[in-house]
Amino acid sequence: MYTRLVGAMLSALGLVFVVTGCGSHSPGDDRIGVRAMVITMFDPEVEPWVKQRQWTQEISVPGVRTPVRCNDAGLCVMVTDMGKVNASLSTTAVLASPRLNFDKAYFITAGIAGTPPEVGTLGFAAWARWVVDFDLGHHVLPQDDPSVPNNGYLSMPKAGTEAYELDQHLVDAVYRNTKGVALADSPAAAAARAAFPGQADRKPDVQQCDTATGDNFWSGAASSAQAAAIVGMQTGGRARYCTSQMEDNATAGALARAGKLNRYVCLRTASNFDRPRPGQSVTDLLTAIDTGAENPGFGLAVENAYRVASAAADYLMAHPNLD
Repeated sequence: MYTRLVGAMLSALGLVFVVTGCGSHSPGDDRIGVRAMVITMFDPEVEPWVKQRQWTQEISVPGVRTPVRCNDAGLCVMVTDMGKVNASLSTTAVLASPRLNFDKAYFITAGIAGTPPEVGTLGFAAWARWVVDFDLGHHVLPQDDPSVPNNGYLSMPKAGTEAYELDQHLVDAVYRNTKGVALADSPAAAAARAAFPGQADRKPDVQQCDTATGDNFWSGAASSAQAAAIVGMQTGGRARYCTSQMEDNATAGALARAGKLNRYVCLRTASNFDRPRPGQSVTDLLTAIDTGAENPGFGLAVENAYRVASAAADYLMAHPNLD
């Protein structure tokens, strides 16, 4: 009904709406066949996609702030907006769009993150094997009860969305085909790394490790240790915390309920460390980030998220069976 109504309106205006390309079309199906849906979370993350790719369609989805962009090859990109509520609602709305056919689609989160300096570095890229919710559970401040184990975290009855294990065969495939991507770096990022023990000679690379989702932006060694403890507890010790972000459990949850979790990969690139440099307070760090006075990893992370996820999307569209 919706597409017939739109078609009638366009005809009345003397316009012709044509969908072309090699997507998932079948006779009588005028939906756009999506082969790779890139999921970004806010405008700076989607900007390189808008500028560096060619788009032939813009699809407005009720309840989603920005239109979904698609090209004739079946590549699409969307913006969820930040936080778990926005991510779940926007992903669910796009999945329900009558204009889009997801029968053969892969889904790729391409966003920035924080990282603990023991694991990642500014600008590095991490394909998640697990996405783990940092917020769900009972959190106790150590000063309120020093006897609480696991850095102040107590588990709670399962809600079903605490941890998602992604399809390892798919994760391996995108990692194998993107680990050689040339990543951006800068002297400013190198100088920022050098303030942390063990970071002086680090360069951005592509890894497989795991991501923690929290609506709150946390910073500090104690919060980082708590994130690592939660990621370990929620996965039976199988996951290793290496990136922090605000959406991925919600995105994974929406895809899981649609029966598409096995078609999902999650990429995060590090824009910042999850704690201040030695000698700097958390308040000073957050103030510097908010004012733009100190955030040399941001531009690198945005660019590298595009480079790596772009290579992954091209691979998945060219090799839908992962051969």
